[in-house]
Amino acid sequence: MLTRRHIRVKVLQSTYAFFQSEHQDLDKQEKFLLYSMDQMQDLYVLLLQLMVEVKDHAENFLQKSQQKHLATAEEKNPNRNFVDNTVIQLIEANPELAEILKNKKLNYWQDDNEYINIIFNALKEKDFYQEYISKKEVSFKEDRDFIVKFYKEVVAPDEKLYDYLEDKRLTWLDDFPLVNTAMVKMLSKISEKNVATILVPSLYKNDDDREFALKLLRKVVLNNEKLDNEIDGKTPNWDKDRIADIDMIILKIGISEFLYFPSIPERATINECLEISKEYSTPKSSSFINGILDKLVKEYTKEGKLNKMGRGLQ
Repeated sequence: MLTRRHIRVKVLQSTYAFFQSEHQDLDKQEKFLLYSMDQMQDLYVLLLQLMVEVKDHAENFLQKSQQKHLATAEEKNPNRNFVDNTVIQLIEANPELAEILKNKKLNYWQDDNEYINIIFNALKEKDFYQEYISKKEVSFKEDRDFIVKFYKEVVAPDEKLYDYLEDKRLTWLDDFPLVNTAMVKMLSKISEKNVATILVPSLYKNDDDREFALKLLRKVVLNNEKLDNEIDGKTPNWDKDRIADIDMIILKIGISEFLYFPSIPERATINECLEISKEYSTPKSSSFINGILDKLVKEYTKEGKLNKMGRGLQ
């Protein structure tokens, strides 16, 4: 689920927190880094459960409508395409998902069910929902396509959900787009045969990614003075103290990758740093960072400091 870019963002956040702290403790910061990445799986299963809870809410709504004293013919015999959605049934019955929710006590939707009602009301307003429940019969593919649209068009843009998740865990605000995208990709491929293996993906592609995160944090923090010296003199129009803190850390991440990660191509490092700066720093930061990192690559190449080997992962 985690991409190298998101790992770099997590390292950026952890490094910033470390340097801003009055009591700098690298061991504690490493634990927080791992914890903040682990929380992404919590968010993932919570968002999966959101769909199940909305389905349950819809079923309860149908039952109450049927019990009305003056229920209409449509209310007495409602369309059950959504509440009987095959994909949702597969997810609801998955033991791994149920175990994670239980062990981590992720019962947020039961405690804050007003958000389920908000999402359900937003869903009912969508044309694709009305089209879906108007069909007499639906295929597995139509069930799956409906759920994908649910996450793309209802969950992803809901600002109240963003605010809610941020209140629960601050790091989830940055994690939400990535997690939602990962979920959409998974749901697009889900079938009755593969649901057990793809429903809850591994947080890391491999153990190297976890070690990459820790090593990058350590290299930036432990070599801070050296990295400061590397940047000195490369900004003739800027006093080092005037460079934004975030820009300085992004630069130090880039330089650390140049010097201490031989398997990562320098171009990949620069591209990743630029994309992160566009999202987390000022509008002019990317061109500023690009200029310094490009200058350093030329200098390191001339001095034989790069020693890049193999094809690195971004």
